[in-house]
Amino acid sequence: MRASLRVTETASVVAVSLALFCITLLLSCDSLPSIIKPSGTPGEVVDEAHLVHRAIASFPAADEDYFADMDGGGKLSPEEVKGRNTWIVWSGGNDRFWDELSKLSFGTLDFLKTLSSHPNLKFSRDTRWYYLGLVNETCFEKATGPDPDRFGLWLDKRVVSPDCPADPFENETKYPGVKIGARGENMPVGSFYGYASGIVGLRLFPNPAFDKAAAKKWDPKRYYEDPTYYLSKDLVKPYRVGMSCAFCHVGPNGVKPPENPEHPEWKHLSSNVGAQYFWIDRIFSWEADETSFPYQIFRTSRPGALDTSLISSDNINNPRTMNAVYHLGPRLEQAKRWGQEKLAGGNLDNKQLNDYVASGSLTAFFQQPDTVWTPRVLKDGSDSVGALGALNRVFLNIGLFSEEWLLHFKPLIGGEPITPIQIKVARANSTYWEATEAQTPNLALFFLKTTGSHKLKDAPGGEAYLSKDAVQLMRGREVFAERCARCHSSKLPVPAVGLDPHGCAGPGYLDCWKKYWDWTKTDEFKREMKTIVLADDFLENNFLSTDVRVPVTLLETNACSPLATNAIEDNIWDNFSSRSYKALPSVGTITVHHPLTGEPRPYKMPAGGRGFTRVTSLVSLWSTAPYLLNNSVGKFNPSPSVDARMQSFQNSIEQMLWPEKRDKDRILGDKVPGVIDRTTTTSYLRVPKGFLPEFLQDVMELEEKVLPDVQLLPPIFKESGIEIGPIPKGTPVNLLANLNMLPDDAGVIGRFLHKRKVLHLLIKVKKALKALPPNATDEEARKVFLEKDLVEPLLELSKCNDFVVNRGHYFGTDQLNKDENEPGLSDDDKRALIEFLKTF
Repeated sequence: MRASLRVTETASVVAVSLALFCITLLLSCDSLPSIIKPSGTPGEVVDEAHLVHRAIASFPAADEDYFADMDGGGKLSPEEVKGRNTWIVWSGGNDRFWDELSKLSFGTLDFLKTLSSHPNLKFSRDTRWYYLGLVNETCFEKATGPDPDRFGLWLDKRVVSPDCPADPFENETKYPGVKIGARGENMPVGSFYGYASGIVGLRLFPNPAFDKAAAKKWDPKRYYEDPTYYLSKDLVKPYRVGMSCAFCHVGPNGVKPPENPEHPEWKHLSSNVGAQYFWIDRIFSWEADETSFPYQIFRTSRPGALDTSLISSDNINNPRTMNAVYHLGPRLEQAKRWGQEKLAGGNLDNKQLNDYVASGSLTAFFQQPDTVWTPRVLKDGSDSVGALGALNRVFLNIGLFSEEWLLHFKPLIGGEPITPIQIKVARANSTYWEATEAQTPNLALFFLKTTGSHKLKDAPGGEAYLSKDAVQLMRGREVFAERCARCHSSKLPVPAVGLDPHGCAGPGYLDCWKKYWDWTKTDEFKREMKTIVLADDFLENNFLSTDVRVPVTLLETNACSPLATNAIEDNIWDNFSSRSYKALPSVGTITVHHPLTGEPRPYKMPAGGRGFTRVTSLVSLWSTAPYLLNNSVGKFNPSPSVDARMQSFQNSIEQMLWPEKRDKDRILGDKVPGVIDRTTTTSYLRVPKGFLPEFLQDVMELEEKVLPDVQLLPPIFKESGIEIGPIPKGTPVNLLANLNMLPDDAGVIGRFLHKRKVLHLLIKVKKALKALPPNATDEEARKVFLEKDLVEPLLELSKCNDFVVNRGHYFGTDQLNKDENEPGLSDDDKRALIEFLKTF
């Protein structure tokens, strides 16, 4: 019997760091290259469409107005229809990527299972909304048994009736798929839009690797029931699953919610609201096994939030809310005023609206040779090369041209240098990229037409939640003008000191910001702003955000998002972040808290783009709770009904304005200003046996069957594969998830010194483990690990050591930094403000 290590909940954090280092080193070694990182040379690979010489013209945008009832049912132009179809059904060949990711995650992610209703699963079509937060596509019914026409899989079956027309995007003649591998042999070629799956945003594609040999090995019963079969790098499934943007962005329309969210119709759905109910932990870890540490990482993403750097890992766990796309027109108009950025290098390879429109207002967003006026899309304001560049980058991030993208980093785990994916390479070697570029202008036109607000007064029963007290509403407007509009209005006095005429970016940004922020505290600003807010048309075409970058030193929100490194110089999104972004200065020093003691400590924020958060829009605020950039403030309600949304709104907005009502950490309590995400049970890092190299599997078989009394392999090798742990309940998740094995922006000497720190920590951990007596008690473990001084080296190697997730944004409260000289609002003023916010 192999003894397991027992450690205390507080000191255990130190002990289990060894687990992380072991798995990282294991996955970094040369024994697993074909599993962990695809082979090929960046710049020399091509995508599947290019490989078979498909031309860009062979991927026309679909023109059927199949989703006419969506987005309020408004009439769209032919170009806008094509734009919506691109958003809802175009996956650009990324079915290859998600199939690859199933292997790279050691079977943790498997969308073919997510699509299934097999009785062994924790979910089915009947429970997809409330369990997974996914949107069922209308005109499908639940599988009640294996489908002989689809390789014995338990997939949703399309209903045939006059009310359910055929899916036009499955038309193989009009939209011919890419004939490669088994496609056109023992598998159909299909459409390049794939087959509808029963879940909005996921499409089924014949797997070109499912040749006759793979078909002979295929066993659908074992696929659902036998881990030794489905947890294998050699498993070839009959379908690959592609993802469109709709998967993360389509949701229930706030003013036309479905009666039963498990069975919505198209008229109940909106393309732009964001997947506010999306449970990433249950979707990306289909077993939802709490004893899996990757699941514990996913679980830190609250419903509606996702770490967008999950795949191209920057070794920072920073879940962010799915962006709702509201008022694109007003947002672009605002960009003309404050959104100027300078481009350089690969930035200049991005397409601009001028490339498609010869005249008119859409040509005003780019000026040769290097100036763009742009909205800032990602939470950290890094998407800053133009509206089309931001849209195109989204498709890359969900797997477009994965043949190239996956070669620039080690997927999921990081730990090696990241290099930029270059637009010029994608344009040369990916037909899917070219087709996507050709379709995004229509996508922009679609959003210009359909991204108006959803107002509570227009929702069923919404009027009952709106105040009829004119005096209270007037006071709410006044409070908003004095305290909120400086960040949350695209209508500001002219000129806006520090921002006009073109905004501010680059190395002098903080000087501009300080001028602007100081001006917003003056009587002059408040008087002019009050006039603007009290106008009857204040909310019309108001993006309710300045879209400017706010330093985290002022916001005091969790710093992991603004510390993200994917868009800094020479990182993966280098081509999609402006030169102005990369030249931003350090915002200064913030306060973070020790995850074991709660002790406050200073932390110097780096320069080069990091340290800022762009202002979120308050459009349709009533329908988008919980709040903050990670949905950590407020109570989540899984129902999209108006009543449920208003319950969540009230709870969440009260926590924003009365921060003392926010959740507290269950271990440190008031020692820290909020919650630290901790493991909910004892968990482990695992690599299933079927994903290990054959020689290791052979040694394990020898040990188990021939030499059961001889230990040939280290104790981390179990019958089912590698298992490292236990990681005890209560461990701060990000103390492990944010460990930085390799610095992003250090020179040769800096990298050497960093690696030396890692080595020294490994030596310390090893000595500490040896010092533990057999079956150590909690007190013994605490004593040894504290004596060995391991906590500080772990924090020193953390890429983000801000562990409190629901802190900050204390404006209007007594917890705002005293240097701001702004007293908290009275309770009556807060309540008046809330009533006004309901009208957005």
